[in-house]
Amino acid sequence: MSDDKPQHSGGFSGSLSVVRAGIVLVGFVIGVAILVAVGTRPTVSAPSSSAQTTVPPASSTTTTAAGGATTTTAAAARTTTSTAAAAAAARTTTTTRPGHHHGGTATTTTVAPHTVSVLVANATNTSGLAAHYANVVGGGGWSVQAPTNATSSETTSAVYYAAGMQQPAAAIASAIGVKPAQVLPITTAVPVSSTTGMDVVVIVGQDLAAAAGS
Repeated sequence: MSDDKPQHSGGFSGSLSVVRAGIVLVGFVIGVAILVAVGTRPTVSAPSSSAQTTVPPASSTTTTAAGGATTTTAAAARTTTSTAAAAAAARTTTTTRPGHHHGGTATTTTVAPHTVSVLVANATNTSGLAAHYANVVGGGGWSVQAPTNATSSETTSAVYYAAGMQQPAAAIASAIGVKPAQVLPITTAVPVSSTTGMDVVVIVGQDLAAAAGS
C-alpha cells in the first residue's frame, strides 16, 4: 500500500527555490536602484560660515554674503589712541596774552610759562625798577625769581635767553616793550653776577625807566 502514495516532496521544494530566487532578484534590483540614485545625487556644498568684509577708503564697510547680497555700513573714522595721547602730551597750550601798557602784544609761545625761570635786573639808578618789571613779567605766568641789580648801568634794555628759550624771551620782551633786536642769547657779557639756572634774563635799562615813569 505504501507504494501507491503520490510523491509531492520534490515538486514542493522546486517551488520554494523559484520563490527564493525571485525574492533575491527583486532585492538585487532594488539595491542597484538605490545605489544609482545615491550616485547621481547632486553634491550640496555647505554655506560659508563667515561673510567677507572689506573696508573701502571712504570709511564704509561692504559685507558680501554667501548668496551674493551686499550690505554697506558707514564706519566712523578711527584714531590711534596711543598716538593721539603721545602727541597731546608733547604739546603745550599756546596762548597770546595782552602786552604791558608800555609795550605791544605778547608773542605767542609754545613753551609753558611756568616752566621758564626769569631773572629781572635793574641796570639804572632808579630804585624799584627790577621789582616793578618782575611783577609785570610774573603777571604773564612766567616763573620770576627774586629781582636783583645789574653789575653795570645800561641805556638800552635787553632780554637774554638760554638755548632753546628764544620764543619765551621774545614773548617777555614784547610784553614789557623791549625791541626784538634786543632779544639776544645769554653770554658772559650779560651784566649780572650769575645766569646759572636762568632761562631768560631781563636787563632793565634807562629806556624802560622812562617808560615806567610815564
